[in-house]
Amino acid sequence: MNIVEEIKKLKEEKNAVILAHYYQRDEIQEVADFVGDSLALAQWAAKTDADILVVCGVNFMGETAKILCPDKKVLIPDNTAGCSLADSCKADDLAEFIKQYPGYKVVSYVNTTAEVKALTDVVVTSSNAKEIVESFPKDEKIIFGPDRNLGSYINSVTGREMVVWDGACDVHEQFSLQKIKELKEQNPDAEVLAHPECKKHILIVADKVGSTAALLNYAIKSDCKKFIVATESGILFKMRQSCPDKEFIPAPPEDSTCACNECAFMKYNTLEKLYDALKNEKHEVFVDEEIREKAVISIQRMLDISEKLKL
Repeated sequence: MNIVEEIKKLKEEKNAVILAHYYQRDEIQEVADFVGDSLALAQWAAKTDADILVVCGVNFMGETAKILCPDKKVLIPDNTAGCSLADSCKADDLAEFIKQYPGYKVVSYVNTTAEVKALTDVVVTSSNAKEIVESFPKDEKIIFGPDRNLGSYINSVTGREMVVWDGACDVHEQFSLQKIKELKEQNPDAEVLAHPECKKHILIVADKVGSTAALLNYAIKSDCKKFIVATESGILFKMRQSCPDKEFIPAPPEDSTCACNECAFMKYNTLEKLYDALKNEKHEVFVDEEIREKAVISIQRMLDISEKLKL
């Protein structure tokens, strides 16, 4: 059986589309109808006329698609694909935290559960966090969660003093400054690209800080021919595909014995699981309607602001 051809047939038969995050396996990105970052996936899900959405990512991405498309069937190839960052911010804990800061607006990173989004005034992604925070009045009191590195970075580039939740992504926490410096010494002509979920000392040495989409676009447009990339290594597939004449080196983690620059959860999804989910319509994503009605407000605000700002 040619599994790729079978997936294509099933897509046609079922009026299904496959949405894949940049951090997915190469072969999943190749078969996907759309590949993008969290903002792009949300935008695409909101406007598709497909009956079935197969979201190749982690659970919160499937939830986001379902929140935006309650009338569509949303599937995820592996429903055990979690997220260390989302897990670092439980809805009950955030609700108690919010009580300590009456009158504060809540801005939550998209890497959160539906229940957290339901407690949120506006959702952001790394692509639009700066602009959305800046859309609030300068004296607005804001809670930002759950990523402490992204929140601190947004504070630094906007001059805000948001209260930041103490959560982090395991992958972006692991990059080694010393090893990046060593790579830079070995490749003095290389530029360092870093995602804002990285720790501050990584961002300081970066030539470009941005979302996965922003880093990809920078690499495409740059005259530089070599890059050290400090984000989940799945993005290197699209970078190499888009820039075959350029070299991309994954930034190493502190622990050289593990592939810590890969998100294990993102890699749970495989072609075989994708085929199985689509054929048998397995691992359907459901969101409680009361939660969905609250959560969709914060996501739609993000999409509306992004559209207004043309992000």
